Amino acid sequence: MLKYMKNSHTYMKTSFEWDEKKNSENVEKHGVDFETAQYAFIDPMRIVAEDTSHSKKEKRYYVFGKVKGGVLTVRFTYRANRIRIIGAGYWRKGKKIYEKQNQVQ
Repeated sequence: MLKYMKNSHTYMKTSFEWDEKKNSENVEKHGVDFETAQYAFIDPMRIVAEDTSHSKKEKRYYVFGKVKGGVLTVRFTYRANRIRIIGAGYWRKGKKIYEKQNQVQ
């Protein structure tokens, strides 16, 4: 289940981190590296949603933003005032959410 949140400019002032092994696995599985995934946060039309299904130990979120001509879905959390990227990919569901929330035809 997703809970949508208003866009926040705090992402622009935040640093990013990730696990390099997870990054390599993500590139192999989804064709996207986490360095590229950071760009989803600077899309002015980005959508942020809380991932209530996977927020057991810590809150998890998704950001849906345009990157390289497609809508990139990035799963992340906050740790020590940093955005920790957990996964990323160009998924149809993320594109649908982005277009619906932005009323793109």
